[in-house]
Amino acid sequence: TGWTGSQAQIRTLAEVSVEEIPRFSTNSAELDRVLGGGLVDGSVVLIGGDPGIGKSTILLQTLCNIAQRMPALYVTGEESQQQVAMRARRLGLPQDKLRVMTETCIETIIATAKVEKPKVMVIDSIQTIFTEQLQSAPGGVSQVRESAALLVRYAKQSGTAIFLVGHVTKEGALAGPRVLEHMVDTVLYFEGESDGRLRLLRAVKNRFGAVNELGVFGMTDKGLKEVSNPSAIFLTRAQEEVPGSVVMATWEGTRPMLVEVQALVDDSHMSNPRRVTLGLDQNRLAMLLAVLHRHGGIPTHDQDVFLNVVGGVKVLETASDLALMAAVMSSLRNRPLPHDLLVF
Repeated sequence: TGWTGSQAQIRTLAEVSVEEIPRFSTNSAELDRVLGGGLVDGSVVLIGGDPGIGKSTILLQTLCNIAQRMPALYVTGEESQQQVAMRARRLGLPQDKLRVMTETCIETIIATAKVEKPKVMVIDSIQTIFTEQLQSAPGGVSQVRESAALLVRYAKQSGTAIFLVGHVTKEGALAGPRVLEHMVDTVLYFEGESDGRLRLLRAVKNRFGAVNELGVFGMTDKGLKEVSNPSAIFLTRAQEEVPGSVVMATWEGTRPMLVEVQALVDDSHMSNPRRVTLGLDQNRLAMLLAVLHRHGGIPTHDQDVFLNVVGGVKVLETASDLALMAAVMSSLRNRPLPHDLLVF
């Protein structure tokens, strides 16, 4: 039998019927956007992020809403049922339909899922799950790999969509074996400052949609709220014109956004001037400063250069080069740019 439990067959590409992938909404427009338009039956989504960033919160909100119209199961290996219920009450979520299970044995989880037949299931987190077939401790490479493989196989056979919560290392990469990211259909990263209110959900792998799609949420005392117009948050400019500030247009997935780039250039008192960036590639800044010196005749070897993208968003595209240089030159010459200037 094949991966989905059915008899394997060989066909030519012309013989394979191509149909649009059916999706269903998660009741969150921002999450649907990142997933490519909604959740696909039998898909496995891995979501990672720093501790306290809001991974469990967004999934609990999503499942409580989905459970109002279809069966849903929330499996936690890190919290008790009482803790999950308290969080749901604090967030004001509907609680009468969502079923909660505290378990870490993958065989027991799958056996229960076969009886309950949920349409959507959350595993929080994959690092706490173990299989009885192995003797190693939960969270190890072999345990994570085998547990994830059993969950992926169950998802494909049953059509249940599964969310896996993944821990991240101190470098920001997903903990566990790299093969985990290859096994799942979608990999999402939850970004943002833990002491800030803005959260960014980014797709870095998606078999059913575009990658680098961005969803924006605001953390409130009632959980995560969608931000339909993120440009309004990213633009926090003062009324008066100040040196080193410029607005640029960037493209995140299918969404154009306006963000503010801030630069500060100051005399350096160190042998190696500092090059510090937040939300931009530091190596690219060093290269652009070298271009500015070589081809523009403007040296910065005795200047500290600091760059920041307002709102915590990470700008990945190279179209930001012009805005970056404009902000640096504005700060270096202490000449503010026009308030209505847009660089792209």
